[in-house]
Amino acid sequence: MYEAPYLAHATMEPMTCSADVRPDGVTLWAPTQMQWAPKMFGGGAQGTAAKIAGVDMDKVDVRTTRLGGGFGRRAEVDFLIDAVEASKAVGAPVRVVWTREDDMRNDFYRPATMHAFEGAVDEGGRLVAWSHLIAGPSIMARYIPSWMPDFAANRMGMLKHGADPTSIEGAENIPYGIANVKVDYRRADIAVPTGFWRSVGSSQNAFATECFIDELAELAGQDAVAFRRSLLADKPRHRGVLELAAEQAAWGTPLPPGRARGVAVAESFGSFVAEVAEVSITNGVVRVHKVTCAVDCGHVVNPGIVAAQMEGAIAYGITAALKGEITLEKGRVKQGNFLDYPLLRMDEMPEVSVHIVPSTENPGGVGEPGTPPIAPAVANAVSALTGTRVRKLPIRLT
Repeated sequence: MYEAPYLAHATMEPMTCSADVRPDGVTLWAPTQMQWAPKMFGGGAQGTAAKIAGVDMDKVDVRTTRLGGGFGRRAEVDFLIDAVEASKAVGAPVRVVWTREDDMRNDFYRPATMHAFEGAVDEGGRLVAWSHLIAGPSIMARYIPSWMPDFAANRMGMLKHGADPTSIEGAENIPYGIANVKVDYRRADIAVPTGFWRSVGSSQNAFATECFIDELAELAGQDAVAFRRSLLADKPRHRGVLELAAEQAAWGTPLPPGRARGVAVAESFGSFVAEVAEVSITNGVVRVHKVTCAVDCGHVVNPGIVAAQMEGAIAYGITAALKGEITLEKGRVKQGNFLDYPLLRMDEMPEVSVHIVPSTENPGGVGEPGTPPIAPAVANAVSALTGTRVRKLPIRLT
């Protein structure tokens, strides 16, 4: 059983919006990731402001400012509502800036999930069966109108085989060649708002699947990289990043005493990423010293941007792996600021090397795919050091 907690987005700049509501229209200055959406989904920033102000959508001018960090949080419109309602009430432009505590305690959190696995390895060390049951809240549920039948939601991509696609991505598309695979999902309706968090379902699902693959490699008595490679015969892009990351990290060579490596591979948003993490443990505290990342994101226009996005995604993912957890007490979020929801500090940042696979394939995403592999890579390294499987995030040894 594996477990991942609720996570806040913790953008460096809290939610903010300026609004000017006039009889003839609305002007918004907002760091929004959702300028517009179909009316049936709320209309995004433009539709939300139009509804509150009582004007047509084409009378709303959305001027997108720098985000100050988005990660999916600024796809929501709750912080815009405050500014538009206040401006309408006073008849003048209004700027709203949330406090950090307001931001942290009124987020749309990454869903908390539980993962139950079963797997079978035959006498030859081949992985022959895989079962993965996911339980957690649905992000997409609030976007599906009550009147919409499942077949229509499936057709629109809001459901996939009757399940929330964001809840099963990174799990139902595991690349490994296994004869018998079953992935199931059980929706848990919990009154905690959930939303799109950097890499969405691939975040928690890659942690669970890549840690369980390591477990099965150990059961088969095989090296973690070699075991994965043997299962990726028909997946050249996954295998390519795995082999490149392992080569560049000098996988299998001796490390200083007290250090170990862990590896993970994940596909998300049309890109393929493998990461090797080198870690140590001192007085129960996990330290990530080095991360080697290989990425195949198709045709690359600007390699510097690709590398920067991988580095940022790795830092974001290490924060989640080692520190991030939103907890509730009597129905309220306990964490309020960076004192009790800490981020990775500059002096904790590992050395990161990014290696881009040359490709003529269609471009994939780079803003999110660097996040899913890092938590399992770190967890697998910790397991190699301690001899005990990490099954719960954040990783705590004391």
